[in-house]
Amino acid sequence: MHNNNIIAAISTPAGIGGIAVVRLSGEGCIGLVDSLFESSNGKKLSEQRANTIHFGSVMDGGFALDEVLVSIFRAPHSFTGEDTVEISCHGSLYIQQNILRLLLSKGAMLAQPGEFTQRAFLNGKMDLSQAESVADLIASTSAATHRLAMNQMRGGFSDKLMELRTELLNFTSLIELELDFSEEDVEFVNRERLKDTADNIEYHISKLADSFNVGNAIKNGIPVAIIGETNAGKSTLLNLLLHEDKAIVSDIHGTTRDVIEDTINIQGLIFRLIDTAGIRDTTDEIESIGIERTFRKIEQASIVLWIVDAGTADEHIEEVAQKILPVAEGKQLVLVFNKVDTISAERRAEKERLLEDEVTERIFISAKYDQGTDDLEQMLIGLANLPHVSDQDVIVTNMRHYEALEKALIAIRRVSDGLDLQISGDFLAQDIRECMHYLGEITGQISTDEILGNIFGKFCIGK
Repeated sequence: MHNNNIIAAISTPAGIGGIAVVRLSGEGCIGLVDSLFESSNGKKLSEQRANTIHFGSVMDGGFALDEVLVSIFRAPHSFTGEDTVEISCHGSLYIQQNILRLLLSKGAMLAQPGEFTQRAFLNGKMDLSQAESVADLIASTSAATHRLAMNQMRGGFSDKLMELRTELLNFTSLIELELDFSEEDVEFVNRERLKDTADNIEYHISKLADSFNVGNAIKNGIPVAIIGETNAGKSTLLNLLLHEDKAIVSDIHGTTRDVIEDTINIQGLIFRLIDTAGIRDTTDEIESIGIERTFRKIEQASIVLWIVDAGTADEHIEEVAQKILPVAEGKQLVLVFNKVDTISAERRAEKERLLEDEVTERIFISAKYDQGTDDLEQMLIGLANLPHVSDQDVIVTNMRHYEALEKALIAIRRVSDGLDLQISGDFLAQDIRECMHYLGEITGQISTDEILGNIFGKFCIGK
């Protein structure tokens, strides 16, 4: 599963920038860089102390390829737990690729996606859930996603799982000890006390699993479907909120025929906006498919913005409501009266009474003139109804973790039921160990090459 070959990769994103970083890890990597690096003071990197930076040139034969800064880290005090070197060079693609070529010619191997982080895991620098949080940290796009990733990377989630596994281990040890003395009919612990322990573990696992709804919304964005009839202003509103011309805006009915999605950050929360095809009766086959997708997106959304033209809203709003309301049941539904600039104050008062029993949330805006959109954004924050997440909160954001917790929950519930039914201790012990197994899958105490390959294969090269 693991070897000490020297691996190398460009760790900064592809493209031209001010600087780039080429990273190496593995036994002998410092000496390898020595073979192509000339320090400004003439000293070898292998003679230098750990955690130091050195200025010099990378030499390609007798030619200086670039002036660089070289950082050296010695095992076990590095990200990977191995000797590690990072070469900071100028961001020219030519320079980056040629430094990497020189390193490979000296015997380094090109790193696979996620291989540096995988080595950190295999060398005990972090557990598997912490390793996965590295990818989440890189991908974080808001204060909330950054905070969750940092908490997990620092071990908040792992510590909680370790507490639960320790309780389970003590639990099964008592059960199995009783089995060893079953002929003497010795009871080492009161069954009611074991039941309390099982219930407590079930509570904490259930709480972690339930947090996935919040974690998933924070990580992937709260889905917001923008729906309504054709020419109500859905695409205009999408473009306004995104501050770009993402969707085509036209007076022609049925312009939007497919789903258009993008994300927006409002006060640190990510919302995934979904512009949909306008709802109307049509014989156009392609537009009909788009309208079918509109209703599917309503079902998938947490918040539904029903956009209506304030000038014509009362003409067939009841007919459209019959199509929308059943699908949007259980969703946060907002009736958004657009084009409010086209009606008088008296007409606005009339519109406020439309569907007042069916839809409680409503707002008046003009997407064309950017009126009321700030209030709409504040309404989205309120409708998201996400709890405040502190640095100490343990929130599950990873689907793999959630699925393992659900399986662990089933196992511990079997234990609790078994205690109620006073079943044999060997069956209880089996269920307890199954629960421990699934918790161990999250942290990597139980892992396979297939699981590791699937996880680290999603990382970028150089991380």
